[in-house]
Amino acid sequence: MQFRPLRALLAGLTAAMTLAAMPAQAFDTKARAAYVVDITTDTAILAKDADTPLPPASMSKLMTLYVTFEAIRDGRLRLDEELPVSQHAMDYGGSTMFLDTTDRVKVSDLIQGIIVLSGNDACAVLAEALSPDGTEAGFARYMTQRAQQMRMTNSTFANSNGWPDPMQRMSMRDLALLATHIIEDFPEFYEYFAEREFAFDGRAPDNVYNRNPLLSMGIGADGLKTGHTQEAGYGLVGSAVDELSGRRIVFVYSGLDSTQARAEEGRSIVNWAFRQFKQSTLIEAGEVLETRLPVHEGSLPDVGLTVTEDLTTLVPVLSAQGIPSEVVFNGPVKAPVAAGQELGELILRPEGLPEKRVKLIAAEAVPHGGFKARVQSAARYLLRRMNEDAPEAAS
Repeated sequence: MQFRPLRALLAGLTAAMTLAAMPAQAFDTKARAAYVVDITTDTAILAKDADTPLPPASMSKLMTLYVTFEAIRDGRLRLDEELPVSQHAMDYGGSTMFLDTTDRVKVSDLIQGIIVLSGNDACAVLAEALSPDGTEAGFARYMTQRAQQMRMTNSTFANSNGWPDPMQRMSMRDLALLATHIIEDFPEFYEYFAEREFAFDGRAPDNVYNRNPLLSMGIGADGLKTGHTQEAGYGLVGSAVDELSGRRIVFVYSGLDSTQARAEEGRSIVNWAFRQFKQSTLIEAGEVLETRLPVHEGSLPDVGLTVTEDLTTLVPVLSAQGIPSEVVFNGPVKAPVAAGQELGELILRPEGLPEKRVKLIAAEAVPHGGFKARVQSAARYLLRRMNEDAPEAAS
């Protein structure tokens, strides 16, 4: 395995990658834990205690919703289907739809009741309908199993709605992954999350407004769920789209001490994420990079490098220098080389962001060159070794 600086390889991209004069500033969140990801470029831009399992409060209702959406997609549940309300569901306190055992409620109303009204009772109704054993506890066990399948490895559930329980835990990263799945897997249901009010049956006029304070701020926010318990503090799972660039971010934070702090934190995160970073296409698919890799015993002395799809990534707006980069390849490259053959990786390390790895492939075929090519390759190798050893001999 050889590591080569990209000085020449990305020389033609210097202007595109060099932006301004100051590095991007990290966001100093007031939350106990937080995670922010640009899902357009799949780039995490903030992680604070992001993998610690914490009490998620009503933010865990998103898992109940995801499992419900799966059931509708798979034909096991219909939006117009009416479900009964058990005594167990009716007995829930906190945020509710004020359901009772005489009700039969449409699935669509229950979904809106969870998203807009944060109905604990609505979650229990859906949980009992979808549970493998007809109980909310059985549904919670299924949610835990499903979360593991979705790589949400720091999530466990004891109930469907976030009611305080030592076993009800989710990490900020898991919540962001869940929110991303909802947005990408079920766009037909995602519009529910932007609804600002839902007056179910007129029975609770004081509980009709969405608790998400970001929806009315004009910052591009269109979801997803707030949460609060005494143990968890005030938290929020949010998503927003930048009107100018079309970029979408998902952000999760928890542990704030008031509704006002929760609202201000969300506004600040969205502003920072959209103002301090930009999406940039560094290399277009099929574009041949300037530097070519040497090929031993080939009909050509070297081979061009390209990428299979546009290399689009997130970069700090105020980046002081070009993006530190290197190419890693399995070498030496020996003929024959097929067009499209994977030759290595391009590694980008934007300041303050996770590294990004992109496969590099051969831009053209290089057949074997025969005896003459072997002699020329040997000569080039010896000459290169002599040049490398020359400074040491002179010193």
